[in-house]
Amino acid sequence: MSDPTAQSAADDEKQTGRLEAFSDGVFAIAITLLVLELKTPHIPVMPSAEHGPPTPAWLCGELLKEWPSYIAFVTSFLSVLIMWMHHHAMFRLVRRVDPPLLLANGILLLAVSIVPFPTAVVAEYMTTPANRTAAALYSGSFVFVALSFVGVLHRALRPECLAPDADPNLIRSFRRSYLIGPPAYGLALVAAAFNAWLSMGICTALWMFWAWMMLPRRTAAS
Repeated sequence: MSDPTAQSAADDEKQTGRLEAFSDGVFAIAITLLVLELKTPHIPVMPSAEHGPPTPAWLCGELLKEWPSYIAFVTSFLSVLIMWMHHHAMFRLVRRVDPPLLLANGILLLAVSIVPFPTAVVAEYMTTPANRTAAALYSGSFVFVALSFVGVLHRALRPECLAPDADPNLIRSFRRSYLIGPPAYGLALVAAAFNAWLSMGICTALWMFWAWMMLPRRTAAS
């Protein structure tokens, strides 16, 4: 006869594996969609008598004009990448999932899947007079992401979901670091009303902060 305890542990591992695989797919799609905002310069339709074929200087100039798209792409790409890394690290502590955790994780994936849209808006409008609205939309979307992460954290780190060997120090580190997210992105949202570049700078600084936070976590979990 099979060991009921071992079977239960195998079932729990299968559930967490399915949740992580589904989440990985959503993160991968969201991060891939971001590259669609990098636009290829198009040759303008002009009378050939006045304008010759494209030159290297013309193409360089057109590519440089797209610099807001590059900034938005890098900021969003690295933000989603860091989110995925933290999500992976968090679920290394989880033994089993239940409906509340599945729902919380689904809301987080909804927030992640929205990121390409404000990224496209920032890329399009950051150099226009409407840039503060674009920055507000962008930072506001990350307020939603940060709140969603806190929701997953609250559900995932309950005693009934944690693995028996989950590191208490790592759990405390998660709890401390994620409480910073909502107010910090809220500050970026408020800053957008005054200066779009300040708002985007705060968002960029935040993914750098959480990238740095991964270093002690990775060491603690090893």
